[in-house]
Amino acid sequence: MKWDWKKLNLKDKNTWLILGIFGVLLLVIALPADQTGKKGSEAAQTVVEETTQQTGQERADDATAALEKRLEETLSLIDGAGKVRVMITLKDTGEKVVEKDVTRRTDTDTGGNENSDLSQSSVYEKDGSTETPYVSNEMTPQVEGVLVVAQGGGNSLVKQNILQSVMALFPLEAHKITIVKMSMQEVSDHENF
Repeated sequence: MKWDWKKLNLKDKNTWLILGIFGVLLLVIALPADQTGKKGSEAAQTVVEETTQQTGQERADDATAALEKRLEETLSLIDGAGKVRVMITLKDTGEKVVEKDVTRRTDTDTGGNENSDLSQSSVYEKDGSTETPYVSNEMTPQVEGVLVVAQGGGNSLVKQNILQSVMALFPLEAHKITIVKMSMQEVSDHENF
């Protein structure tokens, strides 16, 4: 198979993500292992965790932007809210739980004492010639706070309706949600679009 490098879109972040994961997999395969195999597997696990964390941040940013847009559209439908802008902050980027094989080895020494050794290694799934860590569970990022800037944010009834709506959508306490009135400059800028 011959690659057509001109057709490869290097401006697309998904392409970079795939190339990054492929590079990490090559590193994992090329890592030397000592006689017990622990050193190489620990280094490979570290590389996998760093890659998962990095791509987790990108996914969290994309998910946050989409969530903000949906929330803006929904809250702007509340009577009196008018134009709405939303900012959401997250506690974390979510988490991917990688499946692990756990091996316990128990030895009994000459004095009758038992010694246990526990070792873990990541489970990989094969897709053709590539191996990727098997993700058994993916935790979504937790919302830490919400800021709502609304045209009608100065009206107490509108504020209460927005607050109740956000609390119904996210497991947040009221003090983690702020609703403020949009400045007139921002309102006129929205109308110019």
